[in-house]
Parts: sequence; structure tokens; C-alpha cells
Amino acid sequence: KLCPVSRGINSHCDPCQAQKEKTSWRPSSSCVFVVRKDQDIYVQTLRKLFNESHGIFIGLQRSEEEFAGKSRKTQLVQVSKNYRSVIRACMEDMHQAAVSARDPALHSQYSTQVSILSAMELIWNLCEILFVEAAVAGPLLLRLLDWVRLHVCDVDNMVREVLSSENPSKHELFWNVVDVFVLQGRMDEARHLLSKEASANPTSVNMCRILDDLMKKMPVPSLGNTQTLTEMELKWQHWHEECQRYLQDGTFASNSHMESICKILLGDENAILEKKELMTTWYHFLVTRLLYSHPTVKPMELRFYAQSSMDLFLGGESSPEPLDTILMAAFEFEMHQVIKECSIALSNWWFVAHLTDLLDHCKLLQSHNLYFGSNMREFLLLEYASGLFSHYSLWQLGVDYFDHCPEYGRVYLELHIERIPLNTEQKALKVLRICEQRQMHEQVRSICKIMAMKALRNNRLGSALSWSIRAKDAAFATLISDRFLKDYCEKGCFSDLDLIDNLGPSMLLSDRLTFLGKYREFHRLYGEKRFSEAAKLLLMLMTAHIAPCSFWMTLLTDALPLLEQKEVIFSAEQTYELMRCLEDLTAGKSDKQKFQDDDVETMKVEMLRLALARNLARVIVKEGTLEGS
Repeated sequence: KLCPVSRGINSHCDPCQAQKEKTSWRPSSSCVFVVRKDQDIYVQTLRKLFNESHGIFIGLQRSEEEFAGKSRKTQLVQVSKNYRSVIRACMEDMHQAAVSARDPALHSQYSTQVSILSAMELIWNLCEILFVEAAVAGPLLLRLLDWVRLHVCDVDNMVREVLSSENPSKHELFWNVVDVFVLQGRMDEARHLLSKEASANPTSVNMCRILDDLMKKMPVPSLGNTQTLTEMELKWQHWHEECQRYLQDGTFASNSHMESICKILLGDENAILEKKELMTTWYHFLVTRLLYSHPTVKPMELRFYAQSSMDLFLGGESSPEPLDTILMAAFEFEMHQVIKECSIALSNWWFVAHLTDLLDHCKLLQSHNLYFGSNMREFLLLEYASGLFSHYSLWQLGVDYFDHCPEYGRVYLELHIERIPLNTEQKALKVLRICEQRQMHEQVRSICKIMAMKALRNNRLGSALSWSIRAKDAAFATLISDRFLKDYCEKGCFSDLDLIDNLGPSMLLSDRLTFLGKYREFHRLYGEKRFSEAAKLLLMLMTAHIAPCSFWMTLLTDALPLLEQKEVIFSAEQTYELMRCLEDLTAGKSDKQKFQDDDVETMKVEMLRLALARNLARVIVKEGTLEGS
């Protein structure tokens, strides 16, 4: 039954309830207002709704220019049906979850969600008929009949129970089933059941035959262009007069059930209202009433029939619920009111965002701009996407929605992307790719700096250097290079060799990074026994002032093995340069510093002086010998 739908949508309209309670609020009251996030995005079963509808949304945006005219309308109707199929699939999943839930609270939660999804599809389907397809007089009634049949109470179980009994026509629900079929315009099924009555009750044969003939001859609008509205109305008028004649002749006087059905065929409002319990809703009553009193109803006439049908059906016994208000707004072709009421009553932004986008593509909302400059479509998409960004994984869907908001989407994306918690490097890389694709340079730098700082705090120098290079942050790259050099001094080896070996042009980001890359190159040349090249590079690092002064002693110490080689590596000129560097290093220290230097440092200096003197002597002898020869 559809009754739970009304209760479901009403039970989730927190804003409505807040509005009712607002009247009892006084400034002196002590009130605590609880502001909470959109809870629906955390419901696992609704993930299908968000994920699959995202694909439909993107497809609709991309096909904007591909279709025109009738083909465009056909495509938009298909898109609408695709959205509804996702809602229905999600509703079925939620129903299965409710059935299998053992926890009563969980069962109640799932059941409520089923009711809400059912209401969403009901509203969407009506909007599809009235706004997207824009059905005209004739086909309009057929679409509304399909709408009622799809969404009202299912009679299949009742039919099976009746037909499986030994004597169907004697079953207590027999006439109820016939009535439901008639009320829904399902004449073939009604006639099939009437044949059971004729077979079982000889006295009813003639009445059944006449009623069957009336049902068979009932004119119905055609989806094609095979007949005009005028032809349809003339046929319907002749058929209506024939039904009236049989009723006045007392043909069905001996059988109250058949007489009641004949009155329904004549569109008797009282006779139809007597079946109120079988219809359950005023909009079912509306469609039945139109079927038997005004089958060629025009779209703009619906508002009058809808209002009077709701008044007659409810009869002042109860006030309209939020669902009734939304459907009435649709029948009145008040699209903006439909969107407004759905925004208040439904528990998430998904519905209004996607429906408004579809209506906007139908060119139905072009004239409605909001006071702050954006249009309704963009405003609702921004709200929906902002909600997605509060979820740990659905935020990726939100990016695409922001992309298709031309006015404020970029600004919203920049603000939200900065708030994504970068828990892992993999997630950071995803966010980074999104920013790079959209040329969001400030956000790229911000993300890289954050990740570089995290890596540095965890002593992951290679990762920190990689992120700082990506951020083009020279100061941070210098800081991390110093840490690499400090680690080298302490451990005697480099970590993350692959990264340092493949710096390439990135080493030019800062002088310290350049030094780190070149110093690593010196070690590589030395390891390959290319001593002459290694010596030139080492000397260049010192004389070109690329190396920090604090590292000169380390560089001079690295020169020791080259000075002690059997083959002379450093020329006389290079040896003098090394001597000058050593003297500059020691001369730059104050007496106090020299006093504080430990024995190891003093020993290094003495060893270097001795090695340099010996090397110079060897070079002079060698060069003198070469000149003499």
C-alpha cells in the first residue's frame, strides 16, 4: 500500500516539525539546537543511489548539444526513467535489508527509508509525465493510469488468493478484486474475473455478458495519432449513453456489485467514493474519476480536478500531508513549489538536485534566478555536492557536480578540497590529480606542503623531499636537503638513493638541493673509480660556494682517499685550491671555537695538511719530470 509512503515522508520532515514548534519558542526559553550533517550519505544501502545516479547525471551534461527537437525530448524522458530505475533498485535493496534485519531499530530505519524512496519515485514519476514528457490530452490519462497502477497497492496477492480457491466467484474478496481492476482501468483482467462469475452462476450470465460488452467497448485514448480528440469524445459519449441506458433500465438491479460497477463506469463520484478503502489515496481517486468522466482531460485542467478530488476524498477528516502538498503542486504545474516542498520534506538533497537539473535541461526553469545571482539548479547541486564532501569516499562524486556548476562551482570546490583529510598518500595523490587537472595551483602547493610536513615529522625524508619538489617550495626543499646531509654525517650513507639519483632538473629548485644532488653524484663517480671526474666535482662544490660552509670539513675529508691514491689525482693548482679552502675553514673559527674542537677534528685537520703537502710534493715531482722529458 502507498499509505506507509505518506507516513514515511512525513516522519522525516524535520524542517516541517521545526516550523510547527517555532510558534512555541520564546526568547526567554533555554533552547539547544542540534545541527547535524546529512545522515543519508552514511547509509550503506543508499550508496547505489549516489553512485549510479552520478553516472546518469554526467551523461546528461555531456549530451547537452547532441540532441535537439523530438530526439532531445525522447532522450530526456529516458534519462528520467533511468533515475527512477535507480531509485527502485535502491528501494528493493533497502526492502531486503529491512526483511533480513534482526535488530528492531535497524528494521524500522530501513522500512522508513523504503517509504521515503517509494515517495521519491512516486513524485518523480508524476513530474516525468507532466513536465519532462509533457503528455498532452489523451495520452496524459494513459500515463496517469500507468502511474497509479505502478504506485498504488498491489492486488496480485489478492488475485492469486481468489483464483486459487475452489470457487473464485464465491470468495469473499472476489468483488473487491473486480472493483480494483475497474478502478484502475484494467478491463481485460476485470472481464476475465467476470467470466468466472458467469460460469458459476447461471442467473448472472446475461448481466455478465452485458457488463463484459460495455467494458470491451469502452473507448480509451490512443498513444498514436490514429484518432483525434473529437472522435474520441464522440465515441466516449455514445458509450456513456449506452451505460446510462442499461442502468436506468434496471439491467443490473438484481446484483448490487454489477450495478455499482456500472455506476463507476458512468463516473458516478459517490459510487467511486464508496470504494475509498480500495483506492487508499486521493490521487488514485482523481485518476479513476478522470478515466470515467473526462478521459480527454487537458494538462492545465488537472489542477481543478486534483483539488476537488482531494477535498472529496479527504472530506475534512484529515489535513493534507507533505506528500499530498507536493503532488498537488505538481498537478497545478507549480514546479518551483514542488522543488521547495521536496526540499523541506525529504531527508536529503539528492532528489531535488537531480530533478531540478533534469527540469533545467528541459528548459523549464530558465527564468528563475535566486537573489544572490545563482539559479536554482546550481544552488541545489552545490548543496548536494557539499554534503557528499563530508563523506570519506563519496567526495569524489561531489567534484563532478561542482564541475558542472558554472558560476560558483570552482569556488566551492577550492574551499571543500582544502578540507579533505589527507589520511594516506594514496588519497593525497587522488586529490592532487583533481587539482592539477583543474589548474588549481594554490591547492596543489598547499597539499604538497601538508604532505611534505607529515612525511618530515615521520622522518620519511625521501617522501618529504618528493612532496616539497612537487610543491616547488625552495625553502622546504632546502630544509629537507639539510636533513639528508645531517643524516649522512651521522650514518655515513644516504637514504632514498633512487630519489636523489633521479632528481634531474628538480635539483635546481634550491642551492642546497643542487648541492645534495651533485654531492651524491660525487659518491657515484667515486664508486665507479672515476677518480679524476670525482676530484673535479668535489673541488667545484667548494670553490663555487654551492656547499654550505658547515659541510666543508666533510668534503675535505672526502678528498683524503683521493689524495692517498697511488696515481696522482689532484694537480698542483687543484691542491693549492684545497689548501686555501682548508685554511679558510680553520681561519674562520675563533680561538674559543678552536679550543672547543675535539681531538678528532684537530687530527682531521693535521691529516689533511699532511696529505695535501705530500700530494703537492708528488705533483711537483711528476710535473717537473714531464717538463724535463
